[in-house]
Amino acid sequence: MTPALLEIDNVTRVFGGVRALDGVSLQVRDGEIVSIIGPNGAGKTTLFNIISGVLRPTSGDVRFQGRSIVGWTPQRIAGAGIGRTYQIARPFGRLSVLDNVAVGALTHARTLHAARVAAEEVLSVVNLLPLADRSASSLTLTQRKRLEVARALALRPKLLLLDEVMAGLTPTEIDAMAGFVEHLHERGIAAIGGVEHVMRVVMRISHRIVVLDFGKKIADGTPAEIVADPRVNEAYFGTPIDEVSAS
Repeated sequence: MTPALLEIDNVTRVFGGVRALDGVSLQVRDGEIVSIIGPNGAGKTTLFNIISGVLRPTSGDVRFQGRSIVGWTPQRIAGAGIGRTYQIARPFGRLSVLDNVAVGALTHARTLHAARVAAEEVLSVVNLLPLADRSASSLTLTQRKRLEVARALALRPKLLLLDEVMAGLTPTEIDAMAGFVEHLHERGIAAIGGVEHVMRVVMRISHRIVVLDFGKKIADGTPAEIVADPRVNEAYFGTPIDEVSAS
């Protein structure tokens, strides 16, 4: 079996008297697409913040390529190969689309010219190259979502954390973004997607699905296994899961 790229080992995070995460463990392998689902407040964003170094776990460990990254700065974690998008895209509005991506590319490019060349390659992947010279503040929501992904890809990540990357998009835009996530797998990039309600897309793109409820992991399996799990239906959907996945 392929060694795990990322290992979350019994991670708990407490805020005051609230356990945002409670003993969560999971693994992600090279090139694997894992979706994290659960109702609002289930702990998805807290988990992303711990993986990316924004927060430290109260207890437990996070290992990337076999090394613990607990206590590392977000910058060091990004440099090690973990890219991350955010629920609300906040590009550098006064910079061009190209230079927004070049900022990320400067983590490995030796000159600004080399960073811009790398940025052009990434913008081509996310279909934003024709907008390279436009200011980031002029982009639509969909374009900002793509720019957010492009900025993360510029880091040359081995693992990409996609935090609600499809939120606010139309059904057509969601399908296009899903196709892009599938393309990441073809490029050998592992991805963890935090998704709330777009179940037809989750079932389509995921190799595995992890379900969180009140900070606890209640299920972890293939889409077919999640569909058949009564705990998921009871805790999350409140309706037969085959109806949800078809909607």
